[in-house]
Amino acid sequence: MSFDDYKLVMYRNRPDGWVAEIPAIPGCHALMPTAEAAVSELAKVFQLIEEEHRESGLALPLDTTEIVHA
Repeated sequence: MSFDDYKLVMYRNRPDGWVAEIPAIPGCHALMPTAEAAVSELAKVFQLIEEEHRESGLALPLDTTEIVHA
């Protein structure tokens, strides 16, 4: 699975910044000053987690996230 196969959730972190996360993957989140920077950093975090799983012989969890209120 790749970064594009997962739903991404973004929200404001008051007073400053944005949080981007992939809820299906524990620990896959990023906090940055702008939404764009948060998504960019999240892609890097995802890559690190994906590499760790691959090296351990583990599959990434499937994305079962449902958007119920947007």
